[in-house]
Amino acid sequence: QGQLVESGGGLVQAGGSLRLSCAASGRTVSAYTMGWFRQAPGKEREFVAACNWNGDSTYYADSVKGRFTISRDNAKNTVYLQMNSLKPEDTAVYYCAADGWRYRSTLPVTSAEYDYWGQGTQVTVSS
Repeated sequence: QGQLVESGGGLVQAGGSLRLSCAASGRTVSAYTMGWFRQAPGKEREFVAACNWNGDSTYYADSVKGRFTISRDNAKNTVYLQMNSLKPEDTAVYYCAADGWRYRSTLPVTSAEYDYWGQGTQVTVSS
């Protein structure tokens, strides 16, 4: 059984940057849409960004548009989330997820549409 493993989280000051990685092992994700979600304490998990199977189509939540960039390297079976101009309200556990449909033409934005999940990585932005 494959797994997704996030890394790159940490503590950063407001205005700073972090780059999250999501490496897939035991499962090739090159044909799947990949997404990033986040969950802050006491809040529901929310959509952050999604990227189609070859990276030429992306979609972002309004709250991160213009600051975050999702990308992928299928040769490395890895997806990234570059986060710039971080704000305290970006503080959350960030999860990557894979949609199990191969070559899906749409970009799902709800957690229920994703089949495989990582364990999450904590991002804390101090003011």
